[in-house]
Amino acid sequence: MKRYINIFYLMSMLAVFSACTDDLNVTPEDDDELLAEQFYSQPGAYKQAMAGVYGNLALTGSGDAGSSNIAGLDPGTSQYGRCLWYLQCLSTEEAIWSYEADPGVREIQRGIWTSANPVLQGMFSRAMFQVTLVNEFLRQSAPDKVASRGVSGTDLTEMPFYRAEARLLRALAYYHLMDLYGKAPFVTENDPVGVTFKGPEYSRVQLFDWLETELEAIIPELKPAKGNIPGRADRAMAQMILAKMYLNSQVYTGTPRYDDCADMCQTIIGSGYTLASNYRNLFNADNDTNEAGQKEIIFALQADGNVTQAYGPTTVIINGSVGSIEQNGASLGVGATGWGGAIRVRGQFSQKFNGSAFASDSRNTLFTADRTLNVTSIEDKATGYAAAKYSNITSTGTPGPNQTFVNTDFPLFRLGDVYLMYAECALRGSGDTNLALDYVNALRVRANNGSTAGNITASQLSLPFILDERARELYWESHRRQDLIRFGRFTGGTYNWDWKGNAIGGASIPSHFNVYPLPLNSLNANRNLSQNPNY
Repeated sequence: MKRYINIFYLMSMLAVFSACTDDLNVTPEDDDELLAEQFYSQPGAYKQAMAGVYGNLALTGSGDAGSSNIAGLDPGTSQYGRCLWYLQCLSTEEAIWSYEADPGVREIQRGIWTSANPVLQGMFSRAMFQVTLVNEFLRQSAPDKVASRGVSGTDLTEMPFYRAEARLLRALAYYHLMDLYGKAPFVTENDPVGVTFKGPEYSRVQLFDWLETELEAIIPELKPAKGNIPGRADRAMAQMILAKMYLNSQVYTGTPRYDDCADMCQTIIGSGYTLASNYRNLFNADNDTNEAGQKEIIFALQADGNVTQAYGPTTVIINGSVGSIEQNGASLGVGATGWGGAIRVRGQFSQKFNGSAFASDSRNTLFTADRTLNVTSIEDKATGYAAAKYSNITSTGTPGPNQTFVNTDFPLFRLGDVYLMYAECALRGSGDTNLALDYVNALRVRANNGSTAGNITASQLSLPFILDERARELYWESHRRQDLIRFGRFTGGTYNWDWKGNAIGGASIPSHFNVYPLPLNSLNANRNLSQNPNY
């Protein structure tokens, strides 16, 4: 799948995909219609176009890693996975970025963002660009279009799956918009070309209701769990989005849906995915093909050091993980100094691994020597521990082909998360707590290389424990902000971390920060949109 992603550039050549941050409205010209007709009439064109839709999750432009196909946006603040990581992880105790001159970073990691933040603009625009790509693919793959072009062979037999996967990728974009911003302009393939940023505003509840209906309709049309090639989505991915929605339903809609979440988790668990035996294989350079990719990872954002060069999440994380003190780049498969200690973790995260129970825990990748626990200075890279969860080296010890752009995919959804989601539901009264304990301890046995030394008892299984265990198991996988909000620990002053609220030791931030503001440029481009309260 990775080798097809650059076909995304062919898609970007079409005028209907041209975009800018102020207005994504483009009227197709006759020549553009002709180009589309010529392209889609070629054998294999729909497979290539489908790879292009996936490509928006990995790439930022039609040139090198420094190019952007969304005018006015820097590729470093508009790559899908990187923006998602910034907004879900950098805004919490899981990470801090040493270089605050980088656009948008200071405001995100200190909890002082505004609607002018470029990272917020980048995520919003990239997600809506995904909607644009999908809508156009669905128009071009409509039955009458396919019939008129004489499509046959694999393209024809795979067409129902292509269309279902495209709709799923659109649902993913709207899921992230719902979670991050609480609203979005809503458009589908049935709307005229060129109205992406002019669509009517859908509230969080409206997006939730549409997503639930859409995902339920898509599931039977997708390939069964584990029935697709690496990099392409299957039914479990759609079920995973639904499970996430149900887990956070009280936040999104005001109505808890823990019963539905537990049921969906059990469906995923019974679908054929199993835990990888080695936790670290989930984050290695061959995690698309090693046992982790074959067993546990449900869907990942793809990375290839030669083919899909972009400053995506794993390239940023791995290069940023190279400690300024440790100089451990070679052990991570990148340059010896990497990006000079760009990423550290805050003291409150590091404390999640305190105690002898975590001495042999493979999830504990912290570097503590010659470092202080707390980040007392963002510029001083010796304050705060470093971590090295991801690696550009394969499970067999071979470095990726490029020492800057990594081969490591970013696991967006995986089975380990499902185990913890079920456990949380059980503790909230929806599920079997004995089974929940088994799931938690299965993760702990894996983390301790087969030993039960780290296992917990039923009396230790609680909601506060689950929140901490999710940090230990899932850090740097773009879940933390959502988890803290669900537990009421993100805003306010009940739980503070280094530099939260722009204070060295952390300070309260207002409750309206539980959703991000709509970007100023997007508001100006679409008068149907309204700003979130108190921004």
